[in-house]
Amino acid sequence: MKIRDVLRGIDYQLLQKGNENWEETEVTGLIYDSRKVTEGSAFACENGTVYDGIDFLNMAGEKGAVLAVMDKQPFQFPAGVSMVLVGDVMDAESRMAANFYPEALEDIVMIGMTGTNGKTTTSTLMHHIFMENGTMCGLIGTNENRIGNLHEAATHTTPYPFELYPLFERMKEGGVKTLVMEVSSHALDQHRVGQVHYHIGMFTNLSEDHLDYHKTMEAYLEAKCKLFYQSDIGLINGDDAASKTILATKACPFVTYGFGEDNTYRAVNSRMDAKGLDYDWYKGEKLLGHVHYPVPGRFNIYNTLCAASACHLAGVAPDVIVRGLNLEKPLVAGRFETYHSVDGVTAVVDYAHTPDGLENVLETAREFVKGRVITVFGCGGDRDPKKRPIMGEIAGRLSDFSIITSDNPRTEDPEAIIDQVEEGIKPTGGEYIRITDRRSAIAKAIDMAKDGDVVMVAGKGHEDYQIIGRVKIHLDDREEVKAALEKREMGRSNENA
Repeated sequence: MKIRDVLRGIDYQLLQKGNENWEETEVTGLIYDSRKVTEGSAFACENGTVYDGIDFLNMAGEKGAVLAVMDKQPFQFPAGVSMVLVGDVMDAESRMAANFYPEALEDIVMIGMTGTNGKTTTSTLMHHIFMENGTMCGLIGTNENRIGNLHEAATHTTPYPFELYPLFERMKEGGVKTLVMEVSSHALDQHRVGQVHYHIGMFTNLSEDHLDYHKTMEAYLEAKCKLFYQSDIGLINGDDAASKTILATKACPFVTYGFGEDNTYRAVNSRMDAKGLDYDWYKGEKLLGHVHYPVPGRFNIYNTLCAASACHLAGVAPDVIVRGLNLEKPLVAGRFETYHSVDGVTAVVDYAHTPDGLENVLETAREFVKGRVITVFGCGGDRDPKKRPIMGEIAGRLSDFSIITSDNPRTEDPEAIIDQVEEGIKPTGGEYIRITDRRSAIAKAIDMAKDGDVVMVAGKGHEDYQIIGRVKIHLDDREEVKAALEKREMGRSNENA
């Protein structure tokens, strides 16, 4: 594709011509990492926290870049590289990617989902339901990407444009007819999906998270609202306080879901126990079916109701949807993943890493626990510090005993993070201890548990690593729970020998 076609629809100022016929120069690929530039690449100079792309213009030129796009004035002008200045480089990337892959989304029903919690579970359930319906479905999300039944690792909840559009292209080549994708607030704010048109936009809920980036809850919600200006119809959680703000945008026609009688889709006559949940699924006054799902929790009623309602909006028959939700075990790793010991201890691993997420899983545990709730949790470093005492308060209030530990401390001092969590837990009067090493904290919780107790290990879920400093080490909460339960069983066997 020629440079003029790659830049179609983008307002830019020409800083340098690579040659006299620069607009006719062929572009072979789109790159934002200077290390990956090859002959004929268009290089987008993204702005980083330490270095900016414009710092590597000479490197990009030496490796064969023919076009460089930036939103800062450069100080390097490599010969043979056409250079343009734009208002926002990420917005330009989205437009360049859409131009370079013009047919990537042709004939694909696009469904985008935003919200603080529930996106991964809900989107995975939708993928399963569409596949059950015989619809070739793609999935882009936090845990993984899927092309039908082909699974591949995900690097971002919502990839950057130069990675996203090639993924769209592969989805199309793989026969995908419906694509469900998680759309993060970062992606919306940074225009990563700025050129994507969604047939259905979805909103799950809003609670405190990512304020290290957005700074205020108002800005966080404003970013999420952008999805609906790109959607034909919006499906939103009508019970969530943020729904009023979203509805007031009138960005598109909206339908709602929830428990409240004013919602379009409703969960009625809900029941829960340790083995799962049940409810009657209504649209208006019409009963669409009876939903059973093998994981308890009010939040999972919202997740399943959201998934069911979105699939119904997309044309899937209610009986197929109900059948798709009636599972023997949950589909998503690390979301209320449950383990049992032979002597009556239940351990739960969950991704809950926000105040709302932690409160949801602990309230669910309290609904079926026969003994104590013992919670192992921490807060991530280099992320929103305001939520740390809030999560401490929630753990102290809803747990019988808490162990505050590390959760990806990154470049912060783990002890300082725990100090901030302590500020919230102390006033509750809840019992707690500090064990900075996460592996040791999980082992301690399992060891101290008794018959009827629930050990809640929250924060990392499916993640199989711990980031300490800038180093990523292997640590999987699920492996640690299983190892601790096996050690507990061996100790019990030795006692009885």
